[in-house]
Amino acid sequence: MKEDNLNEPRDVTGKRIIITGATNGIGLAAAKALVADGAELTMIARSQERAGNAVAVIQAAAGAGKTADVLTADLSSQAAIRRLASEIEDRYSRVDVLINNAGAIFSHRQLSVDGIELTWAVNHLAPFLLTTLLLDRLKSSAPARVVTTSSDAHLGAKIPFDDLNADRRYKSFRRYGQSKLANILFTSELARRLEGTGITANCLHPGLVATGFNRNNGSVMKVAMSLIRPFSRTPAKGAETLVWLAASPEAAGITGGYFVDERQQMPSAAAQDAETAKRLWQVSEKQVGG
Repeated sequence: MKEDNLNEPRDVTGKRIIITGATNGIGLAAAKALVADGAELTMIARSQERAGNAVAVIQAAAGAGKTADVLTADLSSQAAIRRLASEIEDRYSRVDVLINNAGAIFSHRQLSVDGIELTWAVNHLAPFLLTTLLLDRLKSSAPARVVTTSSDAHLGAKIPFDDLNADRRYKSFRRYGQSKLANILFTSELARRLEGTGITANCLHPGLVATGFNRNNGSVMKVAMSLIRPFSRTPAKGAETLVWLAASPEAAGITGGYFVDERQQMPSAAAQDAETAKRLWQVSEKQVGG
C-alpha cells in the first residue's frame, strides 16, 4: 500500500458521518479526508476550543465551503453520552457512518463520574453506549457502517471479568490492552447482532502513529513517545484504514472484521472467542444501565 494514500476514489457526498476523537491525530486526518470527499461530518469534541482549532484545519485542507459540525460531550460520562445521542437524533435525520475513534491511556487508576475505571469508561463503554443508543437511527439510514479504532495492544490481553473495575490490579498498558480487546469483541458481537440490517461493523489497528496520544501522563511518557516518534507513521498514514472502512465501496459488504493496512487480519485467540464477546456485551449492558 502506498504511503499516505488518502486520495483514492471514494463517494461520501452527502453522507452524515459522526466521528469521535477527531480534534487531533488520526481522527483529524480522517476528518480532513472525509470532508474533502464531500461528507457531512460531525465531530464529537470534549471542548469547543479544541474543536474550533480542528475545524479551522479541516476547512483549510478541504477547500472553500467545506466544513464540519461540532457537538461537545465528555465521553467518560454516561449521562453526557446519552445527551449526545439525543442531540444527534434531534439534529440529523440520518447517520450513515459512526466512527468510534476516541481513546485514552492513563498512567494512574482514575474513576469516571459514574465510578468506572477511566480507561474502560472512555475506550470501551463510551463507544458501546453511543453505538447502541444510535442503532435505530443507523438502521433507518441503512446501508450504514460502524467503525471502531482498536489496536494491536490487544495482543496478550484478556477481559478481567473478575476485576472489571481494576480494583485489585492496575497497570496502564495492560488496562489499555484490555480495552482494545474489548473493542474487537464488541465489534464482532455487534456485527452478529446486526446481521441482515444493512449495517456493517468493523474495527482496525492504525499502526504506531506520531500523535499527541499518551502525552497526558507526565514527563516520562512524553519522553518515551518522543523516542518512538521517528519510527511512527504520520497521522495521515494511520488514518488510511479508518477512512477506507468508513467510505470505500470495497469495504461496503464486509462486517465483523479486524483490519490492518486495509487488509483483514486475524486478531488474538481471545479476540475471536464468540462466547466472551456475548458475555462482554451482557456485562457492558449492565455497566451502562441497559
